[in-house]
This record gives sequence, C-alpha cells and structure tokens, in this order.
Amino acid sequence: MSKIGFIGLGNMGIPMALNLVNAGHDVRGFDVSSAACEAATARELPLGDSNADVAGDADIVILMLPDGPIVEAVSSEVLPAMTKGSLLIDCSTIDVATARKLHENANRCGVECLDAPVSGGVVGAEAGTLTFMVGGADAAFAKGAPLFDIMGTRGVHCGEGGAGQAAKICNNMLLGISMIGACEAFALADKLGLSQSALFDVVSTSSGSCWSVNTYCPVPGVGPQSPADNDYKPGFAAALMLKDLGLSQQAADDCDAPTPLGRHATDLYAAMIEAGDGGADFSGMINYLQTRTRKDLTS
Repeated sequence: MSKIGFIGLGNMGIPMALNLVNAGHDVRGFDVSSAACEAATARELPLGDSNADVAGDADIVILMLPDGPIVEAVSSEVLPAMTKGSLLIDCSTIDVATARKLHENANRCGVECLDAPVSGGVVGAEAGTLTFMVGGADAAFAKGAPLFDIMGTRGVHCGEGGAGQAAKICNNMLLGISMIGACEAFALADKLGLSQSALFDVVSTSSGSCWSVNTYCPVPGVGPQSPADNDYKPGFAAALMLKDLGLSQQAADDCDAPTPLGRHATDLYAAMIEAGDGGADFSGMINYLQTRTRKDLTS
C-alpha cells in the first residue's frame, strides 16, 4: 500500500481520496479552504498541516485543483518537498501548456509526473467510476494505474505529458457542441408540436444518436434519469463546461486549429452564464434556448 498525499478536497477530491483510504492506502489530505478541511474531517479523512507536509513523505501526491495558476502555485510548494522517484498525479483540468510545464518542473526535481484529468463528475467520484485521461511516461503510468482502478473504472494512457489534458478538452468540446445540438433539436420539436418522447425514440435509435440524447437527455421525463429530472441541478455545471470550452479554444489558438463550432459553443455557454444560469447543469442550455427567439441568437 502507498503513502498518498491528496491536495484539493472539494466535491471531487474528498470522495476520490476516501476511495483510496477504503482500499487500504495511507492517505493524508490538505486544502487551503477551512470549509473543505472541515468537510473532509466530517468524513474521517486524515489531514496534514500544509501542501508540503502531506507531500514530504508520500510515495504519490494527487492534485485535484480548480485551474492552471493554482496548480502552478501548489506544485511549486509540493515538488521541492517530494522525494526523488515519487509520483505526482494532477487530476485537475487545466490548459495543455501548463500541464507540459508541470511535467518539465517535476522532471527537474526527479519526480515522475502524470496529467490525469477525469470524466464522470461528482457521482463518478463517489462511486469510484471515473475515467482518467492520462499523459506521461510509460513507467509513471504503470505506477499510477492501480490508483486509477480504485478511483475509477478506466485509465486511458493517451501519450506523453500533456496528452491527458488534450484528450479531456477535445472530449469536452465535442460534448458541449453535441449537448447544444440536442437542446436545439428538442426545443425545435416542442415548437413544432412534436412529442419530445417521440423524438427521443427516433433519435436514440437512428443517425442522431449520441450520449447527450441517449444517456443525458436534456428534457425532463424523457430517457434515463438525468439532471433534467432534478430541476437541472448540476451533474456538470454550465460554468464548468464554459471553463473547459475556454481551454479548448485556448489550445486551438495556440496550434492554429479551426474550431468554429467549439467557438460558437463557448459563446453560447458564456451567454447562458451571463443570463444567470451558470450554476445549472450544462444540459440546462435547453431552458436558455427556449426563452429566446430566433432573432435573439442570430442578430
């Protein structure tokens, strides 16, 4: 069993850390937020005194943090404290350039590194069913893989450092685009007087079939249970979708990749959030569309 430092005890981090504890690992967590530490203590997760404290004697340090600048700041404290040959796993979703820089900094400190953003949300973190998209050296992936099997159901080795973040933002750009398409289709069906259940039955078994319809339908009472059936309380908040779409467009700018639908999806989620719906699930885009006219969104 490994000694693990877990930094970032938010809604994702605490259940991920507890799944490692329940598998027998020696885990200590830390977060700069006193509220997060109180929540971790309430769930009996052992805590350290600082980022460097939980990293100092750890075989593996896992980060689950909000953004790239925070990852840079925390890693600048953690890497010098880590022992040579130990492993740093960053499960945050950040930009590709910062992820690659993290690998370079870890290498200079003699620490192995993986960027391993996740898919599956809080429900997946609690259930231990996350998917990890992983970038880094083969040896580092082999060391981290047993932990991915505990915190999730699959770890996909996508390539060298930064490849995990690249896979995550490409996947979520496609997800954002496809969810808008699903919302447009169901909103149009409603305006045309077409039963949304009938549209689901058609789309889910024909050429329009996709995860945003089949598994996560944005219409209440249609298809499997989804946030639409819970007043759009977020499984994945619109604000987080906008963050990931922004990262995709930053990466596209850096490598001169044309992503016109990705850019338009970014603009639509920004407008939805500006309208006050950033805390809703990203499938709540259908409500934003249904309260606008065609002229509103084409002028």
